Amino acid sequence: MGMSEGYGPTSWDDAIATVHRALDLGVTLIDTADAYAFGHNEVLVGRAIAGRRDEVQLATKTGIDRTGSDTWVYRGEPGYIKRACDASLMRLGVDHIDLFYLHRVSPNTEIEESVGAMAELVKEGKIRHIGLSEVSTEQLRRAYAVHPITAVQSEYSIWSRDIEETVGEGLRELGVGLVAYSPLGRGFLTGTVDVSALPAGDARRRLPRFQTSENEVVADGVRSLAEQKGVTAAQLALAWVSSRSEHFGVPVVPIPGTKRVKWLEQNVAAADIELTADEIATLDGLSAHVVGGRY
Repeated sequence: MGMSEGYGPTSWDDAIATVHRALDLGVTLIDTADAYAFGHNEVLVGRAIAGRRDEVQLATKTGIDRTGSDTWVYRGEPGYIKRACDASLMRLGVDHIDLFYLHRVSPNTEIEESVGAMAELVKEGKIRHIGLSEVSTEQLRRAYAVHPITAVQSEYSIWSRDIEETVGEGLRELGVGLVAYSPLGRGFLTGTVDVSALPAGDARRRLPRFQTSENEVVADGVRSLAEQKGVTAAQLALAWVSSRSEHFGVPVVPIPGTKRVKWLEQNVAAADIELTADEIATLDGLSAHVVGGRY
């Protein structure tokens, strides 16, 4: 998303170069959504993977309608989902989507209806697997009764662990993988974000956790342990998320968003970091110091 909106200035050329470098380094999962910059991000990703489609597990989402105005409307009616899938295929320039998420559950459509439409897309060969985003265990169970769910995507990091209570049980019970977005706390856990210096259009200016200095203790804790271990704070935070596979009993895959090759390379290197039990315990404890809601 950040390659198209939300986190300050963007550069098409830098974004394409970053995706290409990711593929060169062996990154296989590329995640986007039709809501990111009104479809711009899907077009960008499609151009970036052109000629290298077979190297990519391509994920996109539908269910957030931004076409009317600045408001975000959650939609899950079958007709909308099917039209949105066709539009995503066109923007991405591909003949199928590997993992198609319901971006948010609509309050106006039963989740069974939404997943039923997605199941039909599987039968048609337009998508390979179905995912859900930001759901509860109860919603996951209802959806899974209609069609197997491959992954749940939710915000998850050292400073955002709500899902351990809201959907963790369902993930274990059904064997559904977790795709963790914002695993670096939207950059906060890197210790490099100066909130006062963020551009006026940066979405983080509106988030409660970025509005209090009390959360600095969390970033400081990550940075301190990272220095002891000889890695960056970002790498340590990503390693913690990856280590949570044991906790959930299912694969946990962090998807750090970055716009630049430099940070991408650091993020990829985090896959080789192993944490000790003491290090994990130290990082676990930092979440108790988080102040403020996600939104």
